[in-house]
Amino acid sequence: MKTINVVAAIIINNNKLFATQRGYGEFKDGWEFPGGKIEEGETPGQALKREIMEELDTEIEVGELVDTIEYDYPNFHLSMKCFACTIKSGDLVLKEHESARWLGKDELHSVDWLPADIGILDRCGELLECV
Repeated sequence: MKTINVVAAIIINNNKLFATQRGYGEFKDGWEFPGGKIEEGETPGQALKREIMEELDTEIEVGELVDTIEYDYPNFHLSMKCFACTIKSGDLVLKEHESARWLGKDELHSVDWLPADIGILDRCGELLECV
């Protein structure tokens, strides 16, 4: 099975995290943490900064690796490195996503997450407790 290596930004601000709703593709309308594929020659941090700038017109500070989620979708294996991030500059402009929400700890399960992203939610709740 093909493996796809991606990075995801857990953007935290004011004790909430930023979730986006996919606007295209096979998983359209599913909720996820923004990010994308790591291109050849990029570190995960470089890929994440590039993806967030492309998708949200925002510069982020990439912090600690929160977890790596391994998930088998029907047609591929996803390896997703999830990093805690903060906003350096920009206004999180939705260029590719249908919608977005800031979610507090008690709201984490209020959206229909993509299966791989569900795997990081408990850890996200812990992160919000520590903020």
